This record gives sequence, structure tokens and C-alpha cells, in this order.
Amino acid sequence: MRRPIVAANWKMHHTVGEAQRYLHRLLELVPADPPLDLVVLPSATSIQATAQSLAQTPIAWGAQSARPEPEGPFTGELSVRQVCELGASYVICGHSERRALFNEDDKLVSRMVKAALESDLVPIMCVGESLEQRRAGTDWQVGEKQLDVGLSQIEEQESARIVIAYEPVWAIGTGVAAQPEDAQQMAGRIRTWLGNRFGASGERIRIQYGGSVKPDNAQQFLELANVDGALVGGASLDPDSFWQIAQAAVR
Repeated sequence: MRRPIVAANWKMHHTVGEAQRYLHRLLELVPADPPLDLVVLPSATSIQATAQSLAQTPIAWGAQSARPEPEGPFTGELSVRQVCELGASYVICGHSERRALFNEDDKLVSRMVKAALESDLVPIMCVGESLEQRRAGTDWQVGEKQLDVGLSQIEEQESARIVIAYEPVWAIGTGVAAQPEDAQQMAGRIRTWLGNRFGASGERIRIQYGGSVKPDNAQQFLELANVDGALVGGASLDPDSFWQIAQAAVR
């Protein structure tokens, strides 16, 4: 059975002091040996504080994005090498906001995933379609292309370390609600694709759901057979809310 994984993507939220208070509270809630993988993904200014607060705890942390190049003229960016040095365990690759706002394309995401694995980080690779793409009936074509290109450099023996996060972009901030059957359908297609591409190793790859997960709807999404956890945005900004969602992922 795949171990559940729930990650808190803080996006551009929390100062250093707020991050420290959040993590202090979260550590009060989480048992010493939780039955799932918990990940905190802070904004860049809180990385050092997060690394210090979570050292020697059962909660891992990672970066919201990282360039594949070890160094270079990329003003405002972090590299995989830099976040590794601070002790990161995870990195998001190709979040829908990064794709839309910062023009991260599938080829760059592919390089990010490969660089993460080469640095012993777990890449959380995001895939998902927009409202326009869904209405046009090209939702799976979009997801399939993101998988084809994003995982094109990955060998079967390293594939099980990857996490795929399905983000129904069409249901985030649009007023259109995603239903569990929508998530199950796409997660099932992703699972089939992973099996065809990586064989038995593809069955070990965990799939997260990332569509406006909240404590009051988490259970209905996290009980789906092909969903192994959640990539949580706004609801993860409160530690109690995040822990409620995480508990719903345990079967």
C-alpha cells in the first residue's frame, strides 16, 4: 500500500515569526510517528526558520520551486543545489501558478524533476488542465502531454520516488467546484499512464489531489482509490486545519 502524503504549500504567506509560531503549533498536534508523510513548503524567506524548526522531527520540508541549474543569472530564483544545502527533502515542480504566471513549460519542468532526483530530493510534479481546456474536452490530452514531457528523462528505477499532484486548475478560484468523480477519473488516467510508462514501479508512485482541499471536503477526495494524499494551498495556512486534512488521508 502506498503511504499517504499531505503537503502544505504556503505560497507567498507567513513571515519568519508567523512560520515559527505555525510550526510550533503543528508539532504540538502531530504524533512522534505519524502514519503518513507530512511536508511543509514555505516561502523563500521562511526556509531557514522552517529547516531549523523541523530538524529532528517527523515533518519534512521542501521548496515551492527550484531551478535545475546549479547557479547562474536567474534573479530572484533558488536552485535545487541551494535548497539541498539547507536540508530540503521535497520540491514542487511545475505548480499551476508557476506555469501560468512565470511561464514554466513542460520542458523546464522535466529538467527540474531530473535535477531534483539527482540531488536526492522528491519532486512533486504538478499536472492539470484549465477551465477552457476542460470545456474544450482536451483535459486528458493536456495532462498526458505534461506527463509525457515532464517525466521523459526519468528511468523506471528512479520513478517510484516521484509524487504527482493533480491540480484541476479549472476548479481553483473559478467558482466551478470539482467533484470526487472528477478527481477519481483523472487520477485513474494518470495511474494507468504511470503503469504503462514505468511498469510495476508506476504503481508505487503516489498521486496527490490539489483542488481547493479543505477540512470539510478532504475525506471525500482522500478516500478515493487512486488518490494518495493532497497538495493543500489556502487551507494549509492554519496548522489545525492542515492537520485535520492530513488525518483524513489515513485509511
